[in-house]
Amino acid sequence: MAEVINMPRLSDTMEEGTVAKWLKQVGDKVEEGDILAEIETDKATMEFESFHEGTLLHIGIPEGEGAPVDSLLAIVGEEGEDISGLLNGGTVTSDATSEPVEEAATEGPAPSNTGMAEIPEGVEIVKMPRLSDTMEEGTVASWLKKVGDTVEEGDILAEIETDKATMEFESFYSGTLLYIGIQEGESSPVDAVLAVIGPEGTDVDAVLNAGSTAGKAQEASPEPVKEEKVAATTQEAASTTSNDGQRIFASPLAKKIAKEKGISLNEVKGSGEHGRIVKKDIENFVPAQKAAQPASTASAVASSAPVAPVNLPVGEESSEETKNSQMRKTIAKRLSESKFTAPHYYLGIEVDMDNAIASRVQINSLPDIKVSFNDMVVKACAMALKKHPQVNTSWKGDTTKYNHHIHVGVAVAVEDGLVVPVLKFTDQMSLTQIGASVKDLAGRAKNKKLTPAEMDGSTFTVSNLGMFGIQEFTSIINQPNSAILSVGAIIEKPVVKNGQIVVGNTMKLSLACDHRTVDGATGAQFLQTLRAYLENPVTMLA
Repeated sequence: MAEVINMPRLSDTMEEGTVAKWLKQVGDKVEEGDILAEIETDKATMEFESFHEGTLLHIGIPEGEGAPVDSLLAIVGEEGEDISGLLNGGTVTSDATSEPVEEAATEGPAPSNTGMAEIPEGVEIVKMPRLSDTMEEGTVASWLKKVGDTVEEGDILAEIETDKATMEFESFYSGTLLYIGIQEGESSPVDAVLAVIGPEGTDVDAVLNAGSTAGKAQEASPEPVKEEKVAATTQEAASTTSNDGQRIFASPLAKKIAKEKGISLNEVKGSGEHGRIVKKDIENFVPAQKAAQPASTASAVASSAPVAPVNLPVGEESSEETKNSQMRKTIAKRLSESKFTAPHYYLGIEVDMDNAIASRVQINSLPDIKVSFNDMVVKACAMALKKHPQVNTSWKGDTTKYNHHIHVGVAVAVEDGLVVPVLKFTDQMSLTQIGASVKDLAGRAKNKKLTPAEMDGSTFTVSNLGMFGIQEFTSIINQPNSAILSVGAIIEKPVVKNGQIVVGNTMKLSLACDHRTVDGATGAQFLQTLRAYLENPVTMLA
């Protein structure tokens, strides 16, 4: 009996997956445990194995295409088996295969989007793909094809930047690249018109106007201006008048940028249609050197102007703007949501690290063992969470989730932002296990080799900036956690011990708590327990 295989959910946040590569083709024999395909999420590309035996009868998602979780991925069964019932069944979404869409159209009224029927045969509108489960918009990093180029199925059209990486996007159609809807460096939401591919000579305007996508296509790319609309949009073209009375045509955006930069449109030469000044003309404008003032005028100004101070600094003001990466946008969104939805409060404490320093020297003197102070902090946090389960919780609105397991996330800085690999069941790990695991996870995080499972499920987070010499700071809670610990540098300074001023080593810790789940007294007690473990490391070995 044929078995339907759906797009798997490879992480708890995954909503959609992309088939990076099929390792089996229709007609191939499949054994239980064989790798069917490589599925790409926003975090990693993972091998997906078959749990069924038989012949691969149908592929529902071609290589390079994405589909929601539970969409039809493949069908495995006996060779020659009739699978038409599975393809036409109600459990298979129309997104999974194009075949049911055509049959459904013959059984009932046509879809309400009748404009799509006007698209000529052989013409395809290519949309901005969703390349990760968190992707809401993409940025075109570069176009590898230009309008007028011939495109073959499988050719790389463009490089698309998501919140996680820059990925090559290949064409699933053959024809001529008729239209580019999103220029290099520009961003647009998922499903905005990216390009149009079809036979050479196709009326692109008619294609873009067909269906409800026309308005979105024009919004996604405001740069193209149709010749027949130039006269009708004279007011929107922000026309102005030159010094000799001639009309100057400039786009609204060009006029706005020119005003912000203090550039006179009279000095700019337009490169658009009919000499129209567009955005790039303003951005590339270099002012000409002004002629020297006549001597008489200059002397008159000098006589009336106050004497300027000597040795004033001179220079040219300059700045630049760079596009935010999708990872940076995602970090901004999630941290903003955390900061503005969870009522944060902060508790600080100073820890005597003399015993911890001595203990670390003894531990690291053993062969093949290397433990850092951060490893000791992570271990102490895990043990303190066992004694204070209220801190190991998550706010769920109507309920509070008490986690009986302890998974500590360790914040790691990477080139484009920040990731948080997770140590599962940290309370059951030894110091050496924690040290080895953190080193491995941090290394793979910087190379973007972590799997989604290795970054999911934290119940508490540790962020350490001590290696940068930061003595004290506060962090934003990594939801759905209820708290995050900020770890500063160990500082050698005078301290009072037994009534005497001596040289000591201290470290400041700051705990950010969600007041919905962790009250002030609970957070304070957690820090007291944490300090007790760090100031007496031998108690963590008991």
